[in-house]
Amino acid sequence: MEKILQVKDLQVSFSTYGGEVNAVRGVSFDLHKGETLAIVGESGCGKSVTSQSIMRLIPSPPGKITGGEVLFKGTDLIKLKEPELRKLRGSNISMIFQDPMTALNPTLTIGEQIMEGIIQHEKISRVEAKIAAIDMLTLVGIPSPEQRLKQYPHQFSGGMRQRIVIAMALVCKPDVLIADEPTTALDVTIQAQILELFRDIQKKTGVSIILITHDLGVVAQVADRVAVMYAGKIVEVGTRREIFYQSQHPYTVGLLQSVPRLDMEKEDLVPIPGTPPDLFSPPVGCAFSARCPYAMEVCDKVYPFKTQLSSHHQVDCWLQDERAKKLVSTFV
Repeated sequence: MEKILQVKDLQVSFSTYGGEVNAVRGVSFDLHKGETLAIVGESGCGKSVTSQSIMRLIPSPPGKITGGEVLFKGTDLIKLKEPELRKLRGSNISMIFQDPMTALNPTLTIGEQIMEGIIQHEKISRVEAKIAAIDMLTLVGIPSPEQRLKQYPHQFSGGMRQRIVIAMALVCKPDVLIADEPTTALDVTIQAQILELFRDIQKKTGVSIILITHDLGVVAQVADRVAVMYAGKIVEVGTRREIFYQSQHPYTVGLLQSVPRLDMEKEDLVPIPGTPPDLFSPPVGCAFSARCPYAMEVCDKVYPFKTQLSSHHQVDCWLQDERAKKLVSTFV
C-alpha cells in the first residue's frame, strides 16, 4: 500500500521551570492511503503532542521539535517555513481537535466558518464556497443544510457540533485527517453515530485517518492498525486483530485487562499498578519496567530492540529475546 505519511524518529520536548520534559522520544510510524491508524495510550503518554507535531502546531516556546522527520508525500514538514505550512494545513492535512464545544467560534455562523477555509485554500467565489459547504454538511448528516448555514454554534447539540467540526476539516478534501479524541465529550449513543460517520466518509473520500484516543472500544470499531504508546514511545504496533488478540507487550496486555467488558465479573478487572515515569529524566531502558510483572534486570538498563513479529506487527520488549523464551511462554 502507498505510504502517504511517514513519521521517523520524532522527538519533542518542552522547556518548563522544572526542566526539560521529553514528551515524545523517537516515535516512528507510517500511514497508508485510505487506512485508519489509531494511536492509543493513557493520558500524558504523548499522543496529542505527536499529532500536533505532525502539523507543527506545538507552541514554541515552550515546545520544540528536537529531531526526526515528518514526510508527507516525500516532503519533510519539519523543514517547511510557516507560509508553506499554512497552505498545507486544512487543504492537505486537517485536524479535528478534542472538544467540539470550544472548537467553533461562537460569534460566527456555521456557514462563515466552513466557507472561510475553502475560500482561503481553493481561491473560489463565495457562491461556490457556499455550495461546497452545503454539500459537506449533507455528507456529515446535518439536515436542512442551507438553513443551518445561517445558524450559530449555540443552536446545535454537541453531536451536531462535532459533525460540523468534521465538515470543516473535510471541506478542502484533505489526504490526511487527524482526529484527536473526537468522541471524548460525547455520550455513548452520539459516539456510535460519529464513528459510523468516520467509516462512511472514509469509504466515500478515501481519506487516511490518524485517530488519537485512549478508548479501546473506539479503536475496536474503526481502526485498521493500532500503535500503542507509552511514555513518549510507541511500544507495539500491529493490525487491530494482532493488538487485541495477539498482543505481546505487557503494557498492551495491561491496557486490555483494565477495560471492563459485559462478560466480565468486577473482580476480573485488573488495573495497571504504579504510575508512568517522570519524563524530566526518562529511564534509559524500558519505561514500563517499573510497572511490569515480567521485568528483568536488562529492562532497566537497555532499551529493547524492535522485534518484527509479522509484516505489520512490531514490539519493543526484551521478552521477545531468545534468552527470555521461558518467560514468554508463561506470559502468552
